[in-house]
Amino acid sequence: MFDHTSRYYRVREGRLTLADGREVAYKMRRFLPRGAEMPLMAVVRSGQGDRLDLVAHRVLGDPTQFWRICDANDVMDPLELETEDGREIKIPIPQDLP
Repeated sequence: MFDHTSRYYRVREGRLTLADGREVAYKMRRFLPRGAEMPLMAVVRSGQGDRLDLVAHRVLGDPTQFWRICDANDVMDPLELETEDGREIKIPIPQDLP
């Protein structure tokens, strides 16, 4: 259902049986890790016009891994990390998800 690099790849799947007998598959809730507990690879400063996908590409080699940076910085919305020029952004060491 999800690519192996997705934050949802290893999240358990649930099933719901509807009143008409149809089964609906869904992903269970993914709890965010605590950023302070994540091992860091680097801390970078955002530049003017820096987007999180560009930072992820530059530092992690994959723009779709921006969510790892969000997790390390305790933010849900990637735009929070793009609004302030010169902000310190924690870059986590990529790890397998539980």
